[in-house]
Formats: sequence, C-alpha cells, structure tokens
Amino acid sequence: MLRAITDASEEWATTDGLVWLHLFKTVMAALLALGIAMLLELQQPRTAMTTVFVLMQPFSGMVLAKSFYRIVGTFVGMLAALLLGALFAQQPELYMLGITAWMGACVAAAVRYRHFRWYGFVLAGYTAALIGIPTVMEPNGLFLAALTRAAEVAIGIICSAAVSALIVPRRSSLALQNALQLRHLDFTAFAVKVLDGAVERGTSERYFADLVDEVVGFEATRAFAAFEDPGMRSRSQVLARLNHEFMDVCARLHALHQLRKRLRDNQSILVLQSTTPYFRELSRLLVAHTERRFDSSDAARIAIRLKSFQATLPARMRATRRPLESSEPRCLPDFDTAGELLYRFVGEFIRYIDTYASLETNNNPARERPPVRYASRTNGFVVACTFARTAVVVGSISGFWIATNWPSGGMAVIGAALTCALTSSAPNPVKLALQMSVGAACATIVGYLVTCYVYPVIDGFPLLCVMLAPVLAAGTFLASRAKTSGYGVGFTVFFCLLAAPDNVVVYAPDLLINNGIAIVVSMLVTAVGAAIVFPVQMPWLIARIEGDLRSQITLACTAPLTGLAQRFQSSTHDLMHQLRMLLPRRSRRHRYALRWMLVTLEVGHAVIDLRADAERAAYATQLHTRWNPSLDRVTRELARLFERPDKANAQRAQIAVRAAMRVVQQVLDAVHTDREKRHDQQRILSCLHFIRTTLLDKDAPFGAR
Repeated sequence: MLRAITDASEEWATTDGLVWLHLFKTVMAALLALGIAMLLELQQPRTAMTTVFVLMQPFSGMVLAKSFYRIVGTFVGMLAALLLGALFAQQPELYMLGITAWMGACVAAAVRYRHFRWYGFVLAGYTAALIGIPTVMEPNGLFLAALTRAAEVAIGIICSAAVSALIVPRRSSLALQNALQLRHLDFTAFAVKVLDGAVERGTSERYFADLVDEVVGFEATRAFAAFEDPGMRSRSQVLARLNHEFMDVCARLHALHQLRKRLRDNQSILVLQSTTPYFRELSRLLVAHTERRFDSSDAARIAIRLKSFQATLPARMRATRRPLESSEPRCLPDFDTAGELLYRFVGEFIRYIDTYASLETNNNPARERPPVRYASRTNGFVVACTFARTAVVVGSISGFWIATNWPSGGMAVIGAALTCALTSSAPNPVKLALQMSVGAACATIVGYLVTCYVYPVIDGFPLLCVMLAPVLAAGTFLASRAKTSGYGVGFTVFFCLLAAPDNVVVYAPDLLINNGIAIVVSMLVTAVGAAIVFPVQMPWLIARIEGDLRSQITLACTAPLTGLAQRFQSSTHDLMHQLRMLLPRRSRRHRYALRWMLVTLEVGHAVIDLRADAERAAYATQLHTRWNPSLDRVTRELARLFERPDKANAQRAQIAVRAAMRVVQQVLDAVHTDREKRHDQQRILSCLHFIRTTLLDKDAPFGAR
C-alpha cells in the first residue's frame, strides 16, 4: 500500500504536479510584481503583471532567455516611440503611419528571426505602441511614459526571473540532458530495426519527419539552456556540433534504408545476401544500448567497438566482392554503393558518439573543430506578406480611430498590435486570434465583476492577492494547455491591462467595458485580416517554401564546400519544420513535402560527398578531358531538376549521371594499380550510382504533382 502511494505520488509530481507548480510560480510572480510596482508608486502596476504573464515559462532558462530579449526589445521600442514622437509631435496621422510601419517591420523581422529572437522584435514593435499611442496628442508626457513603462517592465522581468530561478527551479539543462539520452536511445532502437530490414516505408517516413521537430526543438532548447547554466554555456558549441552530427547520422541511415529498399524492389537478391551479414553485425553492436540509460561511459565503449568494426570493414568487403567480380559483375555498383554507405554511416556514428562521450569531460575534441552554426531560412515572400498583413490591420484600425475620434480607439490599436505580434509565429493565426478574442471577452466580463463587486469591498494588499489569485490561476491553467493556450493568453494579458488595479483605483466600469469591446473588435479584425490579407496557408506561399526546400540542392551543388554540410543540413530541416507547422499532418500535401525533404537530403548529401571527393581527386583532370565537364553537368542538371521537377529534367539528369559514371569508370581503369587513387574513384562512382538509383526510384517525387 505504501509503495503504491509512493509510486502514485512520484507520477503526480512528474505530471500534474509540474502544472500546479507552474501555476503557483506564475501567480506568485505576478502578484509580487504588482506589489513592488505599487510600493514604488509607479503609474501602471498592471504593466508589470502583464509582463509576468507574457514572460513566464516552465523552465528557468526559458524565462531568462525571454527576459534578455524582452529587455532589448523594450529598450528599442522605447527609443522608437520617442523618435516618432519627436518627429511627428501633435500630428496623429503621420505618427500612426510611423507606428504602423514600425509594427509591420518588427513583426516581419520576428518571423524572419525565430525562436527567442522573435520575442525581441515583437517587443520592440508593440512596446512602441503601448508607450506612444496613449500620449500621441501629449508629447510632453511621452518621455515620462517611456521611462515609467521601462521601469514597470523591468520589475516584471526581475520578478519572473527570481521566482523561476529560486523557487523549485526546473532546469533547462537537465531537460536537455534527458532529451539527449532519450533521443539517442530511440534513434539507436530505430537504427537496429533499419539495419535488420524490419521497418516499412510509412513508418520510416513518419520517424524521420518527427526527427525534424526534434532537431529544431533541440537547437532552441540549447539556446536558452545557455542562459541559466554556465556549464551548458561553455558546452553550447559542443552541443551544437552534436546536433549537427546527429542530423548527419540520420541522413546516412535514411540513405542506407532507401538503398536496401531499392535493392529489394529491383530483385538484387545476391547483393542483399552479400551485405546482410555486415548489417546484422552492426545491428548487434548497437542493440545492447537500446533499453537503458546512455551516458558518456557507454558512448566511449560503443565507440571503441564501432571503430574496430570500421577498421576491418573495407578488407572484409573486398573479400566478399571478389567472387562477384567474375560471377555477377553487374551487381558490383550496387555492392560497392552499399559498402560505401555503410562505411560512411559508421564513420558519422563514431563522430557523433565521440562528441557525446566528450560532453562530460574537459578534454573535448569537438572544441578544437571549427564552430557549427545553425542556419535558419525564411522565404522572403513570407516576410513581406507578414509585413503587409500587419500594416493593413494596424493601419485600418488606426485610420478608423482618427476618422471617427473613437474614445477607445487607442486601446483598439494596442489590442491589434498585441494580437498581430503574438500570432505572428502561429501556424494558424486566425484560430489563435479568435481564441484570444474569446479570452479577452471573458476577461472583460470578469474584470467588470471584479471592478464593481470585489475592489469596493476589500482593503489591503494581502486581501487583494487572495481575490486575484484564483482568477489569474484559471487563466494561467488555460494558457499552459496547447489546445486552450489562446484563450488563456487572451484572458490573462487583457485582464491585467483592463482590470488590474493601479495605485489609485478609478471606478470606471463604463471605460472598462468600452476598452474591452475595442480590444475584442481589434482581435476580430486581426483574425479577418489574417484570413484574407496574404494568409499564411495560401497554396502559392506554401509552394514557395517547398521551392526553397528543393532549391537546397542548388546550395549543395554550387556553394563553397567549407561548412556546406552544416548549412545544408540545418536549413533543410528548418524549412521542413516550417512546412510541418503549416500543413495538416497525415495530409497528402504533407506527405508530398516530406518526400521532397527526404530525397533532398539523399541527393544533397551525395552531391556534397561527390564534390568533396572530386576535389581530392583533382589529378583526374590530367587523365580525362571530360572529367570536370561531366561532373559539372551532373550538378547543373540536378539543380535544374529540383528547381523545375518534371520527367524531362529527370531524364536529362539521369543521362548526365550515366555519362559521368562512364568517365569515372575510365579514370578508374587508368589508375587501377594505385590503391589510393583507385579508392578515390570508387567512392566517386558510388556517389554517382546512389544518385542514379535515387533518380530511378519509382517512389521518388520527380514529376509527381
């Protein structure tokens, strides 16, 4: 009985208990910020409360990261408000035009620079609106309003960071370490299945699609873990390299899986039988590490075994190859390609394991390698459409305010600015804006009840906290749930803006209702604008992102080789992550984009390997006049095929690859007696053969629409 109670308590502590902890810390930080702002007699303590609710996160590193970018964004927004106020004093039309352009530029930049940098740009935009709009006709009060706003925001930041870091802190670094272990164990178990040939195509595609989110999420977690832990900050570059090497291993594993699938489809039974023992041996080396925790000592042990396997693999593969040379010479390209891919996969896995093993040691070989940069990429049309959508929404409401002299028009503009900013990174901004409008409407109703029936009958700050805590906790609970986050954000943020108490409480329920109606209307206008003014899910806009994904092959074919693999991998995963955010899961369009991502990774890696191997084999230009032209034609035709995929371009690419293979084979015959040069040409030939099998794959998306 005691054991059952203990197990139930531990399960609650790791599930629902974490939710209650987050609620307690958020409400405590908000009330603490409110109390300090009141004690300092700041003009609007509600701003400090609002800061807490838009800042608080479950992990302390996330709070610290958002705090940093919020400080920067608030400072830049304050400067923008002061500059616009100085340029357009008592000129509301020009001032609102400047605010509209500034908001559009900041939200567009937030879409371009995602993760926590997004928050800095968003804050720079709507901070200028929050400071400047209430004082648009009172330029003398603009500077004081800017300083007061900065002080109130600073209090909210300090309270959020202090509560998150000091009261039962949840460390992002620990979550990152656990994620590393779970990711490695899951991947190793999947790799064992792939090597054993026990994975179906649909299963493998779903797994590699989920890996996209893991890779992008890991990069974001690594960024904010560095804010809370000096150890993580010193190992941040090693973790970045580990993430990059994990992407490489995944790409090699997918290439192996695809090659074996094509061998089965082409009835290459002899090649499958000849290579299966090596795949099974590698599978047995990995299988012992799939059912328990994985640490640096485990990584060191498995690295030793893999290095031994890799050292003996070429000689054993050559011994298996000799009988095929006389009996089945047509099988040699498939056999050589399988052996080369297996060797490269083991090599990538060893590099990944070595980096993993060195995470907890000071003697880290990854520190001596060139730094790794995660390259994110956003389509220019997406950025431009975001700017236009924000400018139209904010500009329309601003114009209506000025034309009608609407008393609550300023609050409507602020609501539109906040909604445009907070929904800019959402995959479905219309849905989020509608949810926030419902939350704001509820906040207006609850705020009216609190203003009319609670504030008049209580006295003192402790009783105020007791009365506000349940209301704030309810909104925070909704915000912590993925399906109801919009309702919770709309409720908590706008309850604070509309009904949170100031140092001098003004009993004006009519003003509260009017402001609440203005905010709800502005959110509905924002939802309409997001639905009709360049909506993010427009087919042509998604097609642009898909085109960017395919154009990664052009990057692989033409960019300088230094650091190319890193840029290619990270930007390809980043683009696919954007598509996964926009496209419904398990839809035909999502499967189509996923197939393009996987074939882009296959061909891109092979092209980068081909270019690197060809650069090392520069001597071949003296042996064959068609060496450089044939390889250049391959990269040119591949880039054309991925930019304009159709059957005609696919056939031209196949012809170019076959022609290059003939040239490489002739050079191979000429240098056959030189072992090193022979190996160079065999590697190049394997790359070309793998590209050819990809182009001939009946499941490849070339020409499919």
